[in-house]
Amino acid sequence: MKFCFRWFGKEDPIPLIYIRQIPVIEGIVSALYDVPVGDVWPRDKINVLKKEVEAQGLEFTVIESIPVHEDIKIGKASREKYIDNYCQSVRNMGELEIPILCYNIMPVFDWMRTNLEKENPDGSTSLSYDHSALKEIDLRKEALDLPGWATAYTHEELEELLDAYSKVDENKLWINFEYFLKQVVPIAEESGVKMAIHIDDPPWSIFNLPRIIKDEKGLDRLVNAVDSTSNGISFCVGSLGANMHIELPRLIRKYGKKGRIHFAHLRNIKHTSEYSFYETPHPTKFGDNDMHEIMKALIDIKFEGAIRPDHGRMIWGEKGRPGYGLYDRALGSMYLYGLWEGLQKSIPHTK
Repeated sequence: MKFCFRWFGKEDPIPLIYIRQIPVIEGIVSALYDVPVGDVWPRDKINVLKKEVEAQGLEFTVIESIPVHEDIKIGKASREKYIDNYCQSVRNMGELEIPILCYNIMPVFDWMRTNLEKENPDGSTSLSYDHSALKEIDLRKEALDLPGWATAYTHEELEELLDAYSKVDENKLWINFEYFLKQVVPIAEESGVKMAIHIDDPPWSIFNLPRIIKDEKGLDRLVNAVDSTSNGISFCVGSLGANMHIELPRLIRKYGKKGRIHFAHLRNIKHTSEYSFYETPHPTKFGDNDMHEIMKALIDIKFEGAIRPDHGRMIWGEKGRPGYGLYDRALGSMYLYGLWEGLQKSIPHTK
């Protein structure tokens, strides 16, 4: 497996030279952040980013992510244009030999947290989610800038989207998503790109919007929608693990043996109720995800894709993008590598 690190480009307060100094990191996970949603990602702009990464002795391993336009999710006639644009973006990254595309199908919002600076007893801060806090919010009446927005919508744009989604239930979203997959996955396969959908975060409905990549049933429907290893999964244990009833190692083995896991986000969380949690340090003892068993499952399937430490706490007085500080993610990288090395060396080898 290839150990990678998320980098937000030149706007990231963490320079690539610092990331390079984390001993186990080989690859970078990044994206173009100035291309409007739905437009083609220009080959030359992707290449500029790639060369910037490679200049530091790293590999541009994963694009996370090319957003899926809301018209595709809703099923508007205009989706054809946006699907064509998406296909061209995939071709462009394939020509530049960037092997993995992480993306999601969450309506309106991307990942969602209700607190970006939960205070911990040790003085660090972390991301947290309290489902009860969302129940009190009426998006049609309150103009909010909540963490997790993929795009900053005006109040009028948000109202229009909510009206459109009032006619889209989970099954309709599935139909629209499968329509997208059947056109894009063959292009990804031709281009040498592994598409890897991210688990919905959190893995349940918010604001009455449908979410479909949230459990084993959804992952089964995904892999059956298009029979291709280019139609795969970004297995985020923090997102899927928010569902207290999910057996993460079992699902890693199930989909990994089918060759459908291409990217893994590894982090830990602690539940405070069935639908609420906060993010913890990576090691098993601090959260509810058994990171040892998760890593063992990845080794059992002979996982050769990319992994990255996911969200980290803000520690040692660091300021920056919540969840994406340098220090705790660097600690997480070394912990995960230690698990991987120890487990690898414990496997009996025959001469």
